[in-house]
Amino acid sequence: MLRLSQILPIVAVLGLAQPAQAWWDAGHMQIAYVAYKHLDAPVKDKVDALLRLNPDYTKWSAGAPDDRTAKLWAFVHAATWADDIKNADYHYTRDSVDSATAGQNIGYADHNQHAYWHFKDTNFSPDGTPLPTPDPVDIVTQLKLMIAALPASSGASDDVRSYDLVWMLHLVGDAHQPLHASTRYTRQIPNGDSGGNLEMVIPATGETIALHAYWDAMFGGYDSPFGAVFDADDKGGISHLTVNDTSAQIVDPQSWIDESAQLAQQYGFAAPVSTGDNAVLLTREYETNVRNIARSQAALAAARLAKLINDALK
Repeated sequence: MLRLSQILPIVAVLGLAQPAQAWWDAGHMQIAYVAYKHLDAPVKDKVDALLRLNPDYTKWSAGAPDDRTAKLWAFVHAATWADDIKNADYHYTRDSVDSATAGQNIGYADHNQHAYWHFKDTNFSPDGTPLPTPDPVDIVTQLKLMIAALPASSGASDDVRSYDLVWMLHLVGDAHQPLHASTRYTRQIPNGDSGGNLEMVIPATGETIALHAYWDAMFGGYDSPFGAVFDADDKGGISHLTVNDTSAQIVDPQSWIDESAQLAQQYGFAAPVSTGDNAVLLTREYETNVRNIARSQAALAAARLAKLINDALK
């Protein structure tokens, strides 16, 4: 079993014990911002040209004081689009993983929400509860398609490449959220906990919240690009974390999920989290571990996202 100090791929960390702000909109935007800072200048221009094909580009860049900032804000805000399309005003279809179109990659003609693209359940049971067969389409299958299609040499249309880039900005972050990578089956929850969505916890703030949502909320709630930039660059923000270069070079989505699943099983479902659905009070040790893991994983996601885009669009 790995110790937390061994799995955090971070050195020269400033203020790990301080409260983190992060994977809802704020977290995805912060990851995108840090990745953007590490894109090569010519790559930033190619990225912006692709993002302009998304119908939300004007909204993403609204209010920016100049063109350079508009490009940055558009990139940062684009990281939330894969969640935004779940809103009713987008009129995207809530489809299922067993639909005929589940694994397609056709660009903006696809008006399905594809909620199952956001995770891969590495199923496990601490008590021998039977496990189901994994889904055939998930975050790994789709990221592999998108990564392959992004280079201009892939032969994919710019429409598809734009669509894939916007999804990648979001999914790379999701792949590094441990509870997007593992579902636990117990005697009390024999059909699985849906990545921690069926366990309830009570953090130090006193509210009762689903375990999954507790992890998702580590960087705070909804945010603007300006706010995400400020928070990431603030003292203790993820911009100040230095990622181990060897870890940053890993660009295989399955490896990311394997890492996240190990974190989920070792720390996400650790005591005092119950094996049932009863709400439990979290300990200081548990909450400290979650904050540290969240920050480390976000910084790692940003480094890997930057590498993927630089390699594809150089």
